[in-house]
Order: sequence, then C-alpha cells, then structure tokens
Amino acid sequence: MIASTSVRSEVVEPMMVCISEGWFWMGCKTGRDDEKPVHRVWVDTFELGAYQVTNTEWAHFLAASGNPPPSCWNDPNFNHPNMPVVATSWYEAVSYCEWLTRASGRPYRLPSEAEWERAARGVTEHSLYPWGDAPPEKVPGYAERWKSGPEPVGLYPPNAFGLYNLGDNVHEWCLDWYDAGYYGRSPDRNPRGPASGSRRASRGGSWRHHIKVTRIAARSSIPPEFKYADYGFRVARSAIA
Repeated sequence: MIASTSVRSEVVEPMMVCISEGWFWMGCKTGRDDEKPVHRVWVDTFELGAYQVTNTEWAHFLAASGNPPPSCWNDPNFNHPNMPVVATSWYEAVSYCEWLTRASGRPYRLPSEAEWERAARGVTEHSLYPWGDAPPEKVPGYAERWKSGPEPVGLYPPNAFGLYNLGDNVHEWCLDWYDAGYYGRSPDRNPRGPASGSRRASRGGSWRHHIKVTRIAARSSIPPEFKYADYGFRVARSAIA
C-alpha cells in the first residue's frame, strides 16, 4: 500500500524521451470516422515521459498538495508503487503537471493528440500498432496479462523511441478537447485540438477492455471531470530553445 502521509514532499522528475521534430501521417484510413481523413502533420521537437505516471510519483504530489488520494489508492489491484496512477480526472492530471513545473522549474504539461501519435508511431508511419501490424493477440503473454488491473510500467520492451506501454495498460489523458470531426479542419502544424468542447481526448489501450491494446490512431474521450480506474497519463515537455 502507498500511503501519501509516509512520502516526503519532494520532486521526482520523470524519465523523458526526446522526440525530434518532423512530419508524419496522422490518422488511419481503415479506422473509425474520427480517425479520418489521414493527414500530414508537423510536430515540433518535444519530450515525452518514457513511462505512465506511477503511484510513487503521484504520492509525492499528494504529499506536497494535500489532495485526497484516488478512489482505488488502497486497492491491491491498483496500488503497486510502479503501477500507473489511475482514477485521476483530467483536471487532476493538469494540476500534477502544474505542480511539477513549479517544483522543478521545467515546463511540464499533457501531450497533445498529435504529439502522442507521433511518439507512438516511432519510426514507422503507417503501422497499426507500436510494434507493427500483427494483432494484439500476438503480444507475448497477452492472454495472461491485465487480469484485474494495470501492470507495473515498463515490464516489456519499449517502442523504437524508447517509450513504454504506448497503446496498453491504461488510457492516457491528452491536452486537447475532443472533436470527432477535427481532422477535417486541423492545422498541419502542431495541432492542439478545438478551442472548446465537453470531452477531453485520450489515447492508448486499457486493461479493462476485451481488446487490451489499442491501435496507434484510435481516439477516445470522456468528460474531464470523470475518474475511471483505467485512466492515467504521462507527461510531456516542450523543448526549450
């Protein structure tokens, strides 16, 4: 069990991976309607957390902020120190980024959908999954994983950029408001989603779904105040000129 009262209020900065600037094809022509049209997008250089934010990292935030822990904080299916923190709202994820920014002096935030997809694609532009086009059932140990909750992060090899659990474990909050038709009018450089909305975008797969690993281009969303046991996040950081 992770008790926030036993953790000192200190900064534990995440391991970050630099994703270089460049163009990539965003979306999927065989996917759902909200993944179309496939369009060329430029993303500036940025950094993305190698791992989903863990319970250990969240405990430091709780100790510093005095915020109450998530609803499943003491549930053995969710409270391993290296499991991703779950049941945090979008607002709480943003608060974590703001606290980490103040405490470290570095500009942390949530990634945009475009940044997340750019990072998940690695060096392959048109693959369905971070590893290629093979179906999720071909992932080693697939039938035995994610039985009653997420796994500790980083148990299996990363993608080509060195990022772990992209596409699996928990859905990851993104910065953007969600709009199913956004790709039809998205700017081609550093898109950040529509100016307003009622749901925030998320990416990646979830331990609780029948299919545990989500395609790179697949989009999801929920209202920003919702707190689900299969929702977590990883942090991003803009490159400093």
